[in-house]
Amino acid sequence: MKKVLPVLMALAMTAAALTGCAKSGSETAAETTTAAATETAAETTEEETTTAPETEAGTESTGAASSDFTLRVGSLKGPTSMGLVELMDQASKGEAKGSYEFTMVTAADELLGKIVSGDLDIALVPSNMASIIFNKTNHGVNVLNINTLGVLYVVSSDDSIKSIADLKGKTVYLTGKGTTPDYALQYLLKANGMTTDDVTLEYKSEPTEVAALLKEKPDAIGLLPQPFVTVAMAQNDTLKMVLDLTREWEAVSGEDGGSLVTGVTICRGELFEEHSDAVKTFMEEQKASAAFANENVAETAKLVAAAGIIEKAPVAEKAIPYCSITYIDGSDMKNMLYGYLSALYEMDPTTVGGELPTKDFFYMP
Repeated sequence: MKKVLPVLMALAMTAAALTGCAKSGSETAAETTTAAATETAAETTEEETTTAPETEAGTESTGAASSDFTLRVGSLKGPTSMGLVELMDQASKGEAKGSYEFTMVTAADELLGKIVSGDLDIALVPSNMASIIFNKTNHGVNVLNINTLGVLYVVSSDDSIKSIADLKGKTVYLTGKGTTPDYALQYLLKANGMTTDDVTLEYKSEPTEVAALLKEKPDAIGLLPQPFVTVAMAQNDTLKMVLDLTREWEAVSGEDGGSLVTGVTICRGELFEEHSDAVKTFMEEQKASAAFANENVAETAKLVAAAGIIEKAPVAEKAIPYCSITYIDGSDMKNMLYGYLSALYEMDPTTVGGELPTKDFFYMP
């Protein structure tokens, strides 16, 4: 693992221009629409730095058995953070083994800028973004694990939509151009003999905007990640999950196409060299936190609501089983992620930063 902080600092100035987090027109993935935020059950504050749902912004959590080094961990308000809330809670009580400062943001390019500039040590990011950062920083980051599998669903009140082919001639509302939902849908369109000329894609900056639009226009079609699918359906009882993009992906990609891997955890390479014990402790606690989320849904839902990821615990409780929260490392992680990135690369090399990552991208315990 290479020490590449000078490269990271230089790239911070151009982070927003990286292909994996391109912006759509005048909209940016970091914009927050007040109307959408107030009309949905999901809170979308621009950025929150915390160590647990109950702590004040910017505070630091030192676990009872931690070292002096504090890891700065960033994640998106969604499934990645939902898998961390138990660790956040433990950290706030001084019961975590490690010392952590947690930052939650609403847009992936915010995490990209922070990891590139060195403001974060560890980040839970979209899978293709991890590959882009790896390529653009001279192999300056490593992927530790897969934290989220498929969470994307097409939502509509139109019962006639039973396959990707049924989207032909229709308009689909989704989040930012150049993000995971966009790439996944374009891949599936191509695999089903279509292009974006056959389907109108209307981009919004955040999932909450799509959820708000579906509330106002019941006949609209949205492509959303969980937990925002559950939020939208709670606001409009005519909406249904008509397509599961994970199943659609597996139907056309075959074994070489891997699974639809939504999110991974990356670490700055130089940090691993200098503080490997702290990173390994985080990985252990992240794994336990993800398992807790899946095994203790009701309790996790309360923590999710307290963290402001979803406003209401009952909605969070319904969403968690669909959020594909996981922890996969080692050879399984490598094979699944490489297959997914290879499928994106074949569609468009720029989606993964121009070339597939080399073997030093993958941390192998």
